Amino acid sequence: MQAKRPKNALPIKHWSHSSLMAFLRNPLAWHKRYVEEVYDTPSSPSSVVGRAAHKAVEHFYGGLPKEAALGLGLEYLRDVADFEINFGKAQGKAAKKKRRAAMEREYQQAVNFYLAKPPKFNVLAVEAKGTVEVGNIPLPIKAVSDLVVTSKVDPRGVDIVDHKFVSSWSPARADKSLFVMQAIFNYYVVKKTFHKPVRRFIVYECKISRNADGSPQVRRYVIDFRKFRREFIIFNRLLRDATAALKHMKVFLPNPSDIFEGENSLLVYELNLPREEYDSHFRPDE
Repeated sequence: MQAKRPKNALPIKHWSHSSLMAFLRNPLAWHKRYVEEVYDTPSSPSSVVGRAAHKAVEHFYGGLPKEAALGLGLEYLRDVADFEINFGKAQGKAAKKKRRAAMEREYQQAVNFYLAKPPKFNVLAVEAKGTVEVGNIPLPIKAVSDLVVTSKVDPRGVDIVDHKFVSSWSPARADKSLFVMQAIFNYYVVKKTFHKPVRRFIVYECKISRNADGSPQVRRYVIDFRKFRREFIIFNRLLRDATAALKHMKVFLPNPSDIFEGENSLLVYELNLPREEYDSHFRPDE
């Protein structure tokens, strides 16, 4: 049985980019995953394919030949159980088997798109993990960097490389809206772990489906940390405010409009309603 936390004690040990985004999007779903540590929300097929492709690229930059890396990613994909995948309308054994076969084709295609002409780096670390203290942020922050490489624009420093396998491209100006928070998490962790200047955060997006117009399947986004100041100020303020909110949040409300976990958060909310709510004989016309 878990020990009862002191009043106003923080329910988590650190912030990560995924944890913070989940908290801002849907506090109840965040609480389920990051506090209660319940990981039963199924992933979409494209998300599973993306993770498998990510695994293959990780092994490739770890030093394995292309075919061996492909094989390990495929093994990962096949090890994901059916109950971990949201098959949508593809219900029934035959339908799920057909969707599984399509996922494997998508996986093979995505990895081959990326490894057809993989970027070359002087790799210092693969899947570099770290948890560090940062200034006056009350909680430590944690990040995992796909690659830490010698910077091609500053030999004294390092770049962080992140891979994303996606079903559609990120919107224009994605460096400002989607990637900058993740970039700053990784910046602090890599800087304090490697004790070198961190110059850039480079995202390689690889589109899983083939582009009908024959355009490149891989796009690169570069965030040059020398050009950022306001974003670091916002980052620190947001982490402080989110941590302060945790201390005083007694009830975690669902977000039904969350396209990822809206229905799930409502279910979790219902499960935590006191028994007396069901015994009150409430009627909709009251």
